[in-house]
Amino acid sequence: MPLRRLVTGAAAAALALGAAALAPTAAAAAPAPAAATAYVALGDSYSSGNGAGSYDAASGDCRRSDNAYPSLWAEANDPDSFDFAACSGARTDDVIADQLGPLDADTTLVSISIGGNDAGFGDTMQACVLQGTSACLEAIDTANAYIADTLPGELDTVYDAIAEAAPNAEVVVLGYPRMYKLNGSCLLGISEQSRAAINGASDNLSSVISKRAADHGFTYGDVRPAFSGHEICSGDEWIHSVTLPIGDSYHPNAEGHAGGYYPVLESLA
Repeated sequence: MPLRRLVTGAAAAALALGAAALAPTAAAAAPAPAAATAYVALGDSYSSGNGAGSYDAASGDCRRSDNAYPSLWAEANDPDSFDFAACSGARTDDVIADQLGPLDADTTLVSISIGGNDAGFGDTMQACVLQGTSACLEAIDTANAYIADTLPGELDTVYDAIAEAAPNAEVVVLGYPRMYKLNGSCLLGISEQSRAAINGASDNLSSVISKRAADHGFTYGDVRPAFSGHEICSGDEWIHSVTLPIGDSYHPNAEGHAGGYYPVLESLA
């Protein structure tokens, strides 16, 4: 064989081998299909977006807002499916009775805030605003006893139900912010003693919820750091004080969902 043909053939073989070595297989070259994301948002008014405006008329008294953190997460992440089941006023038993329908083995993400209404949040705030410091502190003592003694079992029941209905889902449990900036800019309203006691109850609620979530293998999202500097009396409030309509009172506004709740969910989901 002529040397030129020998060299040419050897070079061609080397190039072919090199190309084969460098070229990925067809299976490796094709990217794996992205896993489908099926997101279900459960919970109470802090999840439905009560106080954030732009409500879905079809949601009625549940007051599901386009500005709520579940809607913001769905808009930013474009899941394959999004079921917004959270409802203003919901307690743990309401979640079990009315909100678990969208969950199944294909659900990949669940978010929830729950427990505040079970602990009597609305009645406590009403007592603090309308009946003075003594009645406020008494109502908070009652709420704290409920948070310590009864709420853990109720959370266990609802968390067990979620895990059973959506066994493959990542579950993110969102907590509640502290309500007041102490020694802040408010010149009127409830006493500073009442404000501190309300914040203490929020901390107790967060401690119980985070512990129960962790014991179920769920991820807890503490929103208190995100709301720091944006409480009532901060001068840059992300939480309503007393409002008209009264139902928005003591709930996060649109900024509270966009700047407080949504970043926490986004960082964990």
